[in-house]
Amino acid sequence: MVIDLMNSAREKYDKLIEILKGMESVAVAYSGGVDSSFLLAAAKVALGGKAVAVTAKSQVSPEREGKEAAELAAKLGAEHIILMSDEMQDENFVTNPPDRCYHCKKECFTKILNLAAEKGLRYVAEGSVNDDKNDYRPGMRAVAELGIRSPLLEADLTKDEVRILSREMELPTWNKAANPCLASRLPYGTRITPHSLKIIDEAEEIIRGMGALNVRVRIHDKTARIEVDRSFFPEIIKENNLTPIINYLKKAGFIYVTLDLSGYKTGSLNAMIGKEPVGEQRSHTKDS
Repeated sequence: MVIDLMNSAREKYDKLIEILKGMESVAVAYSGGVDSSFLLAAAKVALGGKAVAVTAKSQVSPEREGKEAAELAAKLGAEHIILMSDEMQDENFVTNPPDRCYHCKKECFTKILNLAAEKGLRYVAEGSVNDDKNDYRPGMRAVAELGIRSPLLEADLTKDEVRILSREMELPTWNKAANPCLASRLPYGTRITPHSLKIIDEAEEIIRGMGALNVRVRIHDKTARIEVDRSFFPEIIKENNLTPIINYLKKAGFIYVTLDLSGYKTGSLNAMIGKEPVGEQRSHTKDS
């Protein structure tokens, strides 16, 4: 089974390189996550200097992600451009409707398209994979409307195959845990504010500092609900770990600090709109 998956991954990689070569030049929407990092690395192989990494930076992006993305882009020798994204100025986004991601992606991709045009780059590409077709991703509507390319999806690559190939290419992201937009920690209908985003980012960093691989601090009014892998439960409930996170969140204004006994799940807040979570995550070798 492992050999079959490896062979499949390599065949699809060859297809991906041909797709990228056919694009001639590309601006890669690059977050520093598993998929966009692999896409950038493959684009550098196929197109050399005609592949440019573009990162949209804003208050919804975890601070750690931006630093890691810059380090990897430099390691790959890719030109890396950082654009400031303005979705926090858009009421369609900050009111946090179920299609929040559509408004964010439309804002970000429009800016990247304009940059690509200025630099004479033929396409803008993003890192969706085959698995994403089964997930709730309203941002893909913006991808379709704006004509953004999804080369990994075009090559039929799955998340597991991207990880296998990333490991072969010695990318440090091959087993990286997912860390999507901080707004995903807020229930739909809860207004997104710079203050709440900062609290979420800092609280999750405290828990990561304890050794947690997958962490979400989800906010429900005056309750902070912590999701970590079940395997990490014995560690997080140790007194020396509980105290700093409780103190931080209480100081931030929360009355209740809870640990979700279901454990970490990707997209768990989507259950509120009738979209089941993708599944429970118990390993850092999975993404969300």
